[in-house]
Formats: sequence, C-alpha cells, structure tokens
Amino acid sequence: MFLCPKPGEWVKGKMVGWGSFGTVHLAMNKSTGGLFVVKSAESQAALDSLEHEANILENLSSPHIVKCIGRENFKGVNGDKKLNLFIEYMAGGSLADIADKFEGVLDERMVRLYTREILKGLVYLHNNGVVHCDLKCKNVLLSSSGNIKIADFGCAKRLNGSKINSSSVESLKSICGTPLWMAPEVLRKQEIDYTSDIWSLGCTVIEMATGKPPKWGDEILNPMSAMFKIACSNETPKFPKGFSKDGLDFLHKCFERDVKKRWTSQKLLQHPFVSSKLEQINAENVEVLSPSSVLDVGLYEVDEDDIVSQEPICKREINRRIPFTMRNSGERDYLSNRHSTNNLIASSGNWITVRIN
Repeated sequence: MFLCPKPGEWVKGKMVGWGSFGTVHLAMNKSTGGLFVVKSAESQAALDSLEHEANILENLSSPHIVKCIGRENFKGVNGDKKLNLFIEYMAGGSLADIADKFEGVLDERMVRLYTREILKGLVYLHNNGVVHCDLKCKNVLLSSSGNIKIADFGCAKRLNGSKINSSSVESLKSICGTPLWMAPEVLRKQEIDYTSDIWSLGCTVIEMATGKPPKWGDEILNPMSAMFKIACSNETPKFPKGFSKDGLDFLHKCFERDVKKRWTSQKLLQHPFVSSKLEQINAENVEVLSPSSVLDVGLYEVDEDDIVSQEPICKREINRRIPFTMRNSGERDYLSNRHSTNNLIASSGNWITVRIN
C-alpha cells in the first residue's frame, strides 16, 4: 500500500531524471521507509504539464498503470507556485534501459509477454476514456520482479466517450508525443482516438525486438523526411528479422493506416501473438537484484528517443540486472547523427514533448 508522505516527512535523494520540464528524484518516506520518485516542475509550462499528468493519474487505478501516490503544492522562494508529484518507484527502470544497458534486444517470448501486459494497460486506459499519446519503451517501467506498468502521462488525453478533433478544441491544438512513434493521423493533425495508441504499440514492439526505434529506410537520419513518410505514405516501418508469423501479423494489425480497420486494444489482446499459451519463465533461473542502498540508482540519461536533441548523453553505470533473456545486438547507433529540424519538435529530457500547433 502506498501512502502519500506528509509535508516534511519525506527526503529527496539522488536525481534519476531531468529535462527542460523539470527533474525527477528518488525519495524516501521518513515515516515508512518506503521509496518513491518525485517529479518537480521548474517552469510554468512544466507546472501545467505536471498538473495535467497528476489529474490523469489520480483517477486511474490498475496494476498495469504506474501509481500516483499524491502531490504537494507549495510556494517557491519568489512566491511562485510549485508542484511535486509523487509516483511509485519502479526499480527495474524502463524497457528502453534494457537495450541501452545490455546492448541487446528482447527474446520474442519476452516481447510477447510484455506486449500482452502493455495491452492490458491500454485496455484499462481506453475503457476509462484515456489515450496515452506517447507509448514507447521509455514510458514502460519494470519492477525488480519483472512486472511492467505504463508511465508518463504528460501527453495523455481524455476522450470522454468521443473522438477529439484537435482543430476544434483549443486545449488540444497542441498534439504531443514522439514523432517516430506517432500515428499518421496524429501527425496530420486529423484526430486522436484510442487506435492512435495501437500504432504506437506496434512501434514499441519493434523497439523491443530490435533495440532501436521503428525504422523507415534510412530516414532515421532525416527526422522531417521520416515524419512525412509516416504521415503521408502507404508504407510501414521495417519489421524485425526472424519474427514469427504471428508476430508479423500482429504488427500488420497495429500498422493499419485506416483507423477504422486498425485493431483495438481489446481485440489485439485476443491475437495469437499474445493470447496463445506463453511459456512460463522459471523464476529459479532468474536473478533479480534490488538497489543495494537507497541511493544506489543509475542516473538516467537524457531520453535517447528524442530524434533531434543536441544535448550530450551522460552514460550511466549498471546498478542492476533485469530479469529476462536477451540477445546481443551490437551498438545502438541509431542516434549517432541527430539533426535539428525546426520548432515543431521540442525536447524535455525524460519527458519528451512534441507540439504541433
């Protein structure tokens, strides 16, 4: 059970994430000794985003969604409004950390397992009128035992039972997400609906299976060309080599360009790729290590999925081992040449926001 720490009854520890929208620190509840993370806003834009995320998370309760423990509003030294958002601590890091740390990819058995768990989270969100809008490996977190949860709801939207036309609602004119994971209709500013998350899920499956973002030919080195190809062509990203027939069919269902034909999260949950009986992982053969101390946590680097960031990457030390089988895939070099486009794309470190106005 998670208890919201009272003012003065918690202590901030090591920074585990940062960006232009603020910082993320490990924290401890002094009354219970429990660990959690705290997101702090450093600007008005960050405050608005963090309040939006808090409002979304506080109304969600699912074992497949990261839990919001509470929030703390306070005044800064200049009397300006500040906000701390308390969120449960996931010791395993994110799915993106896996390939980054071990320079490898997930075995297809594990891709199937984690895809099924992500789908359960999406079914819950969609049944509750929420579109995540920024699904990717960086926003799927693991516990030390291997359970995963969808996180980072700064871009999430509420549909309230109907589709949202981004040109008709002022508050939704700014569409956010990560370009290479965004659905074509989102990039074209047409509409947002639940199946927009399904396109991003397909991208996330490719990311798990290859250790790289979805690839559109050689367009990874030209972000604007890649975005145009996603939005306006009839192509799909390259599928993982050696993927099973069920896996390839699953991806085809995710990358259906006609949103009316694209499968829903509920329907995909019945697809053979995730619904057939998965092999049970022998827990006795899996070694899981928790942090050896309160502050024994690797420093998260600026999000490598930001395709245009010019910020240097700060390498992290490996402080834990993740409980699943992996295959070596060599260097992750897809970000070796990153190019700036224009003001369409903005980076915010661990909180990646792309706004199309």
